[in-house]
Amino acid sequence: MSYTVFQRGRFGGVVYEFTTENFARLFDPLYMNVVVETLKISAVTTLIALLVGYPTAYLIAQLPRKWKTVALVAIVLPFWTNFIIRVYAWIMLLNGPGLINSGLKALGLGPLELLYNEGAIVTGLVYSYLPLMVLPLYATIERLDPQLREASANLGASAFTTFRKVTLPLTVPGVLTGSLFVFVPSFGNFVIPEMLGGSKSIMVGNLIRREFLSARDWPFGSTLALALIAVLLVLLVAQAWVARRA
Repeated sequence: MSYTVFQRGRFGGVVYEFTTENFARLFDPLYMNVVVETLKISAVTTLIALLVGYPTAYLIAQLPRKWKTVALVAIVLPFWTNFIIRVYAWIMLLNGPGLINSGLKALGLGPLELLYNEGAIVTGLVYSYLPLMVLPLYATIERLDPQLREASANLGASAFTTFRKVTLPLTVPGVLTGSLFVFVPSFGNFVIPEMLGGSKSIMVGNLIRREFLSARDWPFGSTLALALIAVLLVLLVAQAWVARRA
């Protein structure tokens, strides 16, 4: 990270002359738009993963013990496959003659542009990191004392009221942990945006990779990486603070 205060060489590399220009470039509208776009995609990914992951974790926690293991293995099973292969599988599903478009075409609804856009990126990110949302939520829900929900029901509360006033507040730490586990890797990911987003979408991870490998601007690439780490540290501190208060 010491490269952040040095200059880029004429033909790449680093010139060891002090400068603060790299930090000033961070606030260029071009790069700020990339950061905002990355935050938006990561936040949408996290929200969708939470909406899918919470009911999934809740249902797994209600299963008989022998089926819980089967369900948890099914959740983590994709991690046993190479990451790149899983992303390529989504390319095969989402491209023009792919399985999804073939089904839509048969129904008279397609084909649609499902690949090389933000929707494809979000789909790939949710699929890749959904287990990181489900597992902490399951661990939190599994530890809940069932007598608390029984007491709520005995006092006349409906199932929804019990969930809203008993279950949900007690699972906030799991929600925060799962959200952080999904948001952080989504924010820094560059493989999925590169493969599913094409040239139309660029995120911070792609920008950092291009600065190092294509533009050969190591000082500015290091500055971007440092800014990414700073954002993630702020998120970690915020998550710890909110979890402590919750």
